[in-house]
Amino acid sequence: MAQHTRTRAAYDLLSSMRFAISLLTVLAVASVVGTVLKQAEPYPNYISQFGPFWFPVFETLGLYDVYHASWFLLILGFLVLSTSLCIYRNGPAMLREMRNFREQATERSLQHIHHRAEYGFAAPAPAAGVLQRAAAYLTAQGFRYRITARGEDTLIAAKAGSYHRSGYLLTHCGIVVICVGGLLDGNVPLKLRQLTGQIVLETRDVPQSQVPPQSRLSPSNPSFRGNVNIPEGTSANVVFQNVADGYLVQDLPFTIALKKFHIEHYSTGQPRDFASDIVVVDHETGERFERTIRVNYPFIHRGIAIYQASFADGGTRMQLKGWPLLSPQVAPFDVAGAVNQATRITSGDTEIRVELSDFRPFNIEDLGANTESSRIEVASVSKKVLAQLGSGAADLSKKDLRNVGPSFQYRLRDTQGQAREFSNYMLPLQLDGAWYLMTGVRASPNEGFRFLRLPLDGDGRVDGHMRLRAVLLDEKAWPEIGRRFARNAVSGASVPAEMRARLAESAEKVLQLFALRGFESVGQFIEKGIPQAEQEKAADVYVKVLEGAALEALQLARERAGLPPAPFEPQTLRFIRDTLTSVSDSFAYGAPVYLQLVQYEEVKASGLQLTRAPGQNIVYGGSLMLVLGVFAMLYIRERRIWLLVKPAQGKMLLAMATNRQTLENEREFERHKAALAEVVKG
Repeated sequence: MAQHTRTRAAYDLLSSMRFAISLLTVLAVASVVGTVLKQAEPYPNYISQFGPFWFPVFETLGLYDVYHASWFLLILGFLVLSTSLCIYRNGPAMLREMRNFREQATERSLQHIHHRAEYGFAAPAPAAGVLQRAAAYLTAQGFRYRITARGEDTLIAAKAGSYHRSGYLLTHCGIVVICVGGLLDGNVPLKLRQLTGQIVLETRDVPQSQVPPQSRLSPSNPSFRGNVNIPEGTSANVVFQNVADGYLVQDLPFTIALKKFHIEHYSTGQPRDFASDIVVVDHETGERFERTIRVNYPFIHRGIAIYQASFADGGTRMQLKGWPLLSPQVAPFDVAGAVNQATRITSGDTEIRVELSDFRPFNIEDLGANTESSRIEVASVSKKVLAQLGSGAADLSKKDLRNVGPSFQYRLRDTQGQAREFSNYMLPLQLDGAWYLMTGVRASPNEGFRFLRLPLDGDGRVDGHMRLRAVLLDEKAWPEIGRRFARNAVSGASVPAEMRARLAESAEKVLQLFALRGFESVGQFIEKGIPQAEQEKAADVYVKVLEGAALEALQLARERAGLPPAPFEPQTLRFIRDTLTSVSDSFAYGAPVYLQLVQYEEVKASGLQLTRAPGQNIVYGGSLMLVLGVFAMLYIRERRIWLLVKPAQGKMLLAMATNRQTLENEREFERHKAALAEVVKG
């Protein structure tokens, strides 16, 4: 008996409306999370977004793939069970009620209905005529009725709109159908195979051909959603599913080849539309299908929808020129590479791995923004020195969106595996009246790029800057620079040789300090060796000496390159100051070389998303049932009319009831009341 009681209690709970509504509430909240939070992203993206504290919390809750989380699928299963039991428990009674005319109504019960009226008719009038005319009126008004004789009396029980109860059944059946579709697309069999160890996530960064069988899914997998990037002129027969902290390789029953990728841009350079010309070759039949797909216009084959999702670089080939930044070497060296490939370069005795990661032919930048905030800052640099020198950065406050041309991104990785990411523009940018090549650097993907500005010379090239940089860092050239500085700083035969020697020595000292860590080392020397009251004046002197020495270094560099001396004019002084700032910032750049893009051969790649969703049409059908059910419950109004004809008393009793009390009920009752009065009169 106790067991029966517990079973009955469990049945009552599962089949109750409260339980189903509670489950629906949890699913609604989870769906909001799944809509707001981008799903199935690589885990590093979530770590960067939420940090090391919240990331494991959200991972435990399964919020990174809500719709495939075990608890979400379990709730779906319970909702199917609960709603099905609700239908089983209440459906038969509702169907009976829909068919029932309630002929059992008595005169006493009709007298207690709010909307009622009585009519009298002359005794000679035949009751059959009243019944016939009343029945004809009800039929004309859309009512179905039954006539029941009760001795001398006759009851007409009529109803209209009783199918509003079908809304309950349609709504609940729609919920069941939607949940079943969700379970099908949730790929429950795959979850079970993961739990039993038959499927193991791959976490290594290896070619798909090296992924082991336990991390691959067969083409018969009933449900999946994966992505793949296909460069122009290549093909793919697999997609990759991001799952937790790894991925699975989904084999396809066909091969997709990308013939051509098309992209259109707005006048600002922003993408406007993109599409892919693809060829699908079926593995089983060998049939070929040539199609053009674009966003929201997929191609469906074997139940698998191929969507245009994104675009990327497909391996653009680039010719680069490598410039040393921290050595007195002048000549650049050539570097060849392609996106998604790696090459190696040598800097002194150190070998560096160059990993080219991306190429962009268009870059829309706000040149009106204040770029000072993104400038590379040198830690602990003396503010006094920077105040005297100024900055070559632009200080703009108005927005000025422009397409600044191609850029490429790469990582430099040392022998210990540590890497920094760089983003270099191919074309120079004009900032505050001067032209610069821009190169950005960041230590991790969640940081913004900080930019180093390389000033261009009078010929619009970076060569002049690199020649001057090399001489400034060449300790063998410092004595010659010092002698020239001393000779040109003071003129006249009366100047003592001792003074000239001290000036030359001062210039060499400043160059030596600058070659250590740029302005940082100069500022530290001033702060440590000179009293605080005299530091500002000393900073002014040191900056003037450094600028004068840099001018002589520029002339020496041009002389070595076989070029005429640079004219002494404001543009030359601006170039020298910009070069000093750039060389100083290069110590915090984090790389011994700068890679300049010389030319490129672009290769585009199309980002495709492939989905097999057997539950999709089922969910659509369930949604239609849900909408129809809600419509039936809200807009179909049940009305019941009883007419009790009593010939012996010469009267007829009218009673009307509805499932909802509205103003329309009052108006309809008054209309029926008046019309039936005419019916009784004949």
